[in-house]
Formats: sequence, structure tokens, C-alpha cells
Amino acid sequence: MSFVNELGPHLPFLRRYARALTGSQNSGDAHVRAALETAVADRSVLDTSLAPRVALYRLFHIVWNSAGARLDAANDEGNGSGPEDRLRRLPPISRQALLLTSMENFSADEAGQILGVDAGEIESLNAKAREEIDAVLKTNVFIIEDEPIIAADLRRIVESLGHDIAGQARTKTEALERAIPAKPGLVLADIQLADNSSGIDAVHEILKSHTCPVIFITAFPERLLTGERPEPTYLITKPFMPDAVKAAIGQALFFA
Repeated sequence: MSFVNELGPHLPFLRRYARALTGSQNSGDAHVRAALETAVADRSVLDTSLAPRVALYRLFHIVWNSAGARLDAANDEGNGSGPEDRLRRLPPISRQALLLTSMENFSADEAGQILGVDAGEIESLNAKAREEIDAVLKTNVFIIEDEPIIAADLRRIVESLGHDIAGQARTKTEALERAIPAKPGLVLADIQLADNSSGIDAVHEILKSHTCPVIFITAFPERLLTGERPEPTYLITKPFMPDAVKAAIGQALFFA
């Protein structure tokens, strides 16, 4: 199998990362396409000395730094001291380091190779991102999850970040009855619920009456990350690590 062909299995997860980084499916997918077009036009841009997945994300960041990073330029504007101003001044590379290690499960060494910095700097960037994001984005979170243990884990993670719990539900019907009047600032939703109803359908109904960011949780992300239809911007894979949930929450609230 050629090096380029080895990149294929990693594309769904690069799309997930790009969407979390940009805050939208359209923007994230556009930057992934730009990276792939660059690779097709010039194979030398791929660093074949790296593992294929690391090389793919590294290529994405080369393209991102030449064009996509302009999207983050607005984050550096403003001299105020309020929460929004503090977040705008958070360096994009800090959020990138946090997402790469927490959501994409790269090691500090791998994240350093992708971003072109030392592994030690990755730890410092992560700490800075967590400190700033956690400090200014408190909200109330509604959890849609049919597994009691997983729901309890999510609740502990949410509360550890200083957020409040707006409520919980195990089915679509419960979610609609409880989430709509609660008006949460964020929803964490499983895809398949206790009565075989759809968490996606539940969220679509909730968003008709109240707009807020949503993070979906599933054991089968590849079924959703096909690039062929509207897909979740924020997606966590089961089984999840607490840091992955924390990073996704921070990023979703950052763009909200």
C-alpha cells in the first residue's frame, strides 16, 4: 500500500479535528479538501518520515498556516478584559495543541511534530488553553445518554469544569420534555438512545426552539464522518477520555 493510500483511514478523524478547530463543518471540510488538493498537486509536501496519520495532520497545518489561520486572526483583536476579549487573545496554537492531544489522542511528541514545536511546549500550551477556556465559559449543560454509568461520568466531567447540569434524559421523549424548558447552554448527546430513538433527532427538535452548541457522542464515529451529508461539528468517540470531553466542551463554547 502506498503512503498516500495509507492516509485514507485517517481522513474522517481529520475532518472531525478540522471542524472542531474552525467551529463549522463547511469551513473544516474546506480546509481538509485544500490539504488533500495540495498533496495531489505535490506529493513532496507529505513528510514520509512521519507516521501517515501524523504526516496528514502536519500537512493540514501547513495549509492552515498559509490560509486557514486567517480565520483565527480575529481572536487577537480587542484589548478589553472581559471573557470574550480574553478568549480572542488566546493563541490559536494553544487550542490546536489541546485538541490534538485531548480529542485526537496524539502524544505530546506527535503533536509537536504536527505543529512544529517541542513536546515540552505542547504541555505548556495545553495548560494555558485549559486555564483560559475553563475560567470564562461557565454554562448549564443538558446530557442525553441512556447508559447510567456514562451519564454519571459525563456529569462529573461537566461539573469538574465548573458548569451546571441543566438536566438529563435517556430517550428522545424525555429529552424534549426536559431540555426545551431548561434552555441549556450546551447539549451532550448520545446517538442511539434507550428506546432505540435517535439522539440526533432529539437534538434537531431541541434546536428548533433554542439555539446552543451540541456535542455528539458515539461508538461509531466513522458512520457519521463520511463527508456525504450534514454532520456534527463536535463529535466524541466512545469509549472517551475525560480530557477529550473537556477539550470538546471548551471548543464548542469558545465558538458559541
